[in-house]
Amino acid sequence: MENVFILVEMTGAEALIKALIDEKVEGVFGLPGGANLPIYDTLHDSEIRHILARHEQCAAHMADGYARASRKPGVCFATSGPGATNLITGLATAFADSSPMIAITGQVATNMIGKDAFQECDTIGIATPVTKYTYQPLTSAEVPQMIKNSFYIATSGRPGPVLIDIPKNAQTDKMDITFPKKVNLRKANPIITPDITMVNKAAELLLKAERPMIMTGGGIIISGAFKELQAVAEFLMSPVVSTFKGKGGFSETHYLSLGPIGMHGHIEANKLVLEADVLLAAGARFSDRSVGKWDTFGNEMKIIHADIDPSEIGKNKDVDIGLIGDIKNTLKLLLSSLEQKAKSKNEDYPWIKHVKEIKDIWRNKPLPAPREITGPRLLKKMREILPAACLYTTEVGQHQMWASLHFDVIEPGTFFTSTGLGTMGWGLPAAVGAKFARQDLPVIDIAGDGSVQMTESALATSVTEDLPVITVIFNNGMLGMVAQWQRLFYERKYIGVELKGIPDYVKIAEAYGAEGIRAQSMNEFENALKSALNSNITTIIDVPINPDEDVFPFVVPNTALKDMVIA
Repeated sequence: MENVFILVEMTGAEALIKALIDEKVEGVFGLPGGANLPIYDTLHDSEIRHILARHEQCAAHMADGYARASRKPGVCFATSGPGATNLITGLATAFADSSPMIAITGQVATNMIGKDAFQECDTIGIATPVTKYTYQPLTSAEVPQMIKNSFYIATSGRPGPVLIDIPKNAQTDKMDITFPKKVNLRKANPIITPDITMVNKAAELLLKAERPMIMTGGGIIISGAFKELQAVAEFLMSPVVSTFKGKGGFSETHYLSLGPIGMHGHIEANKLVLEADVLLAAGARFSDRSVGKWDTFGNEMKIIHADIDPSEIGKNKDVDIGLIGDIKNTLKLLLSSLEQKAKSKNEDYPWIKHVKEIKDIWRNKPLPAPREITGPRLLKKMREILPAACLYTTEVGQHQMWASLHFDVIEPGTFFTSTGLGTMGWGLPAAVGAKFARQDLPVIDIAGDGSVQMTESALATSVTEDLPVITVIFNNGMLGMVAQWQRLFYERKYIGVELKGIPDYVKIAEAYGAEGIRAQSMNEFENALKSALNSNITTIIDVPINPDEDVFPFVVPNTALKDMVIA
């Protein structure tokens, strides 16, 4: 097959839109401005849908939410200068959580670069640390190849965002343009299949283990390795814990699931993972939020680390066996090796009996209920009401940690949150992006009042673009997580955390053309959530909760999992 075909007299903007269509892009999230108007003019007559954000950070988070829900690159547009810089938080969030995105920014003409022109900035220099790669075509003819390369880079190996900064003359100049059929990159072949010798060694180590444990990370969700993970876990009769990024990679209603570990992990998960003699870390990074203090975690166990990114193997924690490759492929090969060497275990062996005993002790412990409405009770009620086939996003804060602890993900790959960067304001725009990806499913944003205010303009996009989402606000009138730390570690000296009852979220919802409901009892909350599910209208459910309510258990930063604070 020839690599290119030629079109005569096409502008860079026209080439860009055609290249995006060739990549099967369904929609883009963005805002127009002076430096990207030629792109928008061409977009107007194309089959690609434009979803208008009200802020570029929202556009980036929407593209990120779309990417996570569809496992395809999300695309966002912004103009030069402040438009481009407003994308940076969204790019950094996607980079930290390995989410594939293509950000396309306008730039002043090449003859104006470096001359302090209006809305000029060094977008490439700013974006490079928070992207997998950046491009800046100097002519229209360069655009299609850069698009082809960018989509490959964003999705190959460990996924992540790519930025293309297009000067205005590279949008408007007409040239003979070639459209590539393939990428032209050096070192463009990441390792997809692990070394079979190492896979066999890993299988042998797992089969010898008396207390095996699997720790799953975001790689499971990115790769869609849900069936493979379950098959390996059931063959070994190995309990499964997850990092917070990996939450929902393994159904949390499965009898082998122990749920998340780490700073706000389940008590039983944090206790039992430390008893393991062999740990299989599958698509996980050994982040401090997941394993606590690195030099105290896992010193008594053998560690097998499987990840597509070679740089992660041994980065935070020394390992005994490293398996480099796509986690779906790795688990397939591992299962095959296990099956060739032994028969599957059953539930009768001592380790599983012990795990079940510890799990039952802590899971059956009644939740503290000092008042009718608490964070944990709200999430338990949401789990009762919501169907398994929903998509969930969260903001960042106490509500996020309660969700980690008290909201079981039934269908793998349906729960999304900002973990690596911990970006407040991520959840609502990400929910809108996820809704565009999966318009057949309800999308629920689990939110805090402090976080949701940062990007509440995404409500306008949700309403005007007919992408309805439900936002449940855990409204304690505080920046709750910071306030909790000020209570526990700073002698209750509150500063910068009291929101003083502003704004009124019911009125905010109504102002945006959405439905606003305040629920002040569990019965009212149940009715509100059921009504929102049946209405197909963008809805905010505002639930006042006590500002003094803390999240327990938790692991204090720079301490070990064994030092978890239970209450």
